[in-house]
Formats: sequence, C-alpha cells, structure tokens
Amino acid sequence: MLSLSKIIDPVNGDLAKAENSLKSVGEVQDNHLSELLSYALDIVGKRIRPALTLLTGKLYAYDLDCLLPMAAAVELLHTASLVHDDAIDKSTVRRGRPTINKLWGEDKAVLLGDYLFAKAGEFCASTGNLRGIKLFSQTLATMSIGELNQAFNAFNLEQTREHYFDRISKKTASLFVLATESGAILSQSPERSVAILREYGYNLGVAFQVVDDILDFIGTEEELGKPAGSDLAQGTLTLPAMLLLRYYPEDNPIKRFFQDRGDLEAKRRAVESIRNSPIVEECYDIAASYCARARQNLNLLPDNASRQALMDLTDYIVMRKK
Repeated sequence: MLSLSKIIDPVNGDLAKAENSLKSVGEVQDNHLSELLSYALDIVGKRIRPALTLLTGKLYAYDLDCLLPMAAAVELLHTASLVHDDAIDKSTVRRGRPTINKLWGEDKAVLLGDYLFAKAGEFCASTGNLRGIKLFSQTLATMSIGELNQAFNAFNLEQTREHYFDRISKKTASLFVLATESGAILSQSPERSVAILREYGYNLGVAFQVVDDILDFIGTEEELGKPAGSDLAQGTLTLPAMLLLRYYPEDNPIKRFFQDRGDLEAKRRAVESIRNSPIVEECYDIAASYCARARQNLNLLPDNASRQALMDLTDYIVMRKK
C-alpha cells in the first residue's frame, strides 16, 4: 500500500503552505492563549481533510488564493471539534498526549475550541465565496447535531445501525464533504463534478469512521494514542459493539458494562470478544463497500494525478492502522 505522503504528493508542497497558515493562528499577544494554541496545533496529524480540499481543487481551476484558506479552515474546524469532543467526553489522552481539558480544565478547552471555530470561520470568509461560507456554517451545525445525538445516547443499548450511520454521517462524514465539496466549488468545477465529489467525500468519511471504530477495539495504545475501547468507556455504541450485541443478545459483556460502568472486566471482555471474532472482518467489508461507492464515479472526472490520488485514498482508508 502507498503511504499517505506518497498518495497526496500532488499537493504536498501546497499543503505545507496551509500548515503555515495554521501556525499563524498561534501568533497572538496573549500569553495564556498562545500557550493553549501552541499545544493544540503542535501535533501534525494526517491532514487528510485539507489535502482533500487541495486535491479536489486541482481537478479544475486551481486557485490557491481561495483553496489555501479553505484548506486551513477545514483543518481548524477539525481541530476545534477534537478539543470540544475531549472536553465533552472528559478524555485524558489524545494522540499519546494529555488533552487540553486534562491539563488546563474543561472550561479552558471549551473556550479554546470556540476560538478555533472562530478562526476557522475567518479563514473560510477570506475566500469571499458565499456558497463555500454557507457550506462551512452548515457543516458546523451538522457536526454539532451529531455530537448532541451521541451525548444524548450515551450508554443507550437501544440504538440501531441506522442511528449509528446517521450519527457518523453528521459527526465525521460531513467534514469530509466540506473538504471535497468546497474544493470543487472554489475551483469552478461543473455541477456534475461537484455532486460526484460531494458523494465521494461522504462515502470516504463514513468509511474512515467505520475503520476508526474498528481500530478502537483492535489497535494498540501505542498506535491509537489512547487506550483500546475508549469509545465503549464513554458509552458510545459503535458498529463493532452493535454487531457483538446482535450476535450475543443475552450473555454480553457490553450490556453488562453499560449497566455497571465500573465493571472494567466486562469492558476488557468486550474488547477481546470483538478482536477474536468475525466482527472485525465484517466491519472492514462494510468500510470497503463505502470506499467502492466513493470511487465509482471518479472516472467521470478529469484524468490527472489528483484523480489518481483520490482513488488511492479509498484503498488507504481501509488499510490504515491508526
């Protein structure tokens, strides 16, 4: 499998420019804010979302004056959502480091997230493209709905697969859609291509989250940067857990853990049960089916290095280990 860096090679140089824009966000006079921003922006993640904005933009009229700030806005929106997620979930570790809320408190984390949302909006507004700005605002609203749904359904065993896919569509896939659709819009793509790239982003985002939810059970703490089963510990019922409940409706460790949240042995058994079952393969098959949907109309787009990168990303998403 190609490495992510190799896949996104057509935009790596410009992605570095977007990184510089992100670093500029931390250049503030207030010492307390500067410290928080430096910590939040210090980790360089996969940057798949801003890369998608640039890759889709490179299919047509590649206008970096608009695409770079939008790519930065997409990544800042993602970062802000993670800061808020950690505060809401009271998570103590992300990517192998203590979370903002662990070090500075939940109140500081929420306010920092708000600041990052505002800066993301500022970057987006600098494109001057009303359609893109509206899409950004709609995405933030959609993500918030998904987060609310997750919060209201914590430790709820009655959730269905439909509930799960609706939630991850809002929480995760919507941001992938913002990345791909905004790139298409800002590069003056034909409407048919905008629609193709919107669907691509949606399906890729769903697949990404399904794989994330698999890795939460089968990944090591070193790979994940957090303990295995972290979602389960927060009361979040993901696809692998739903399948375990379906296969073992009576004697089920997830049911016991949700009923007695202090039963860590039940949590451990749930993780082990999923690791040692066909559930993992079944979930990977579902993720692969979404990746297949993502690439099915890419052949209708211009045949260039960016289109190939979008194709290769569908393979990377399913094969990644963290």
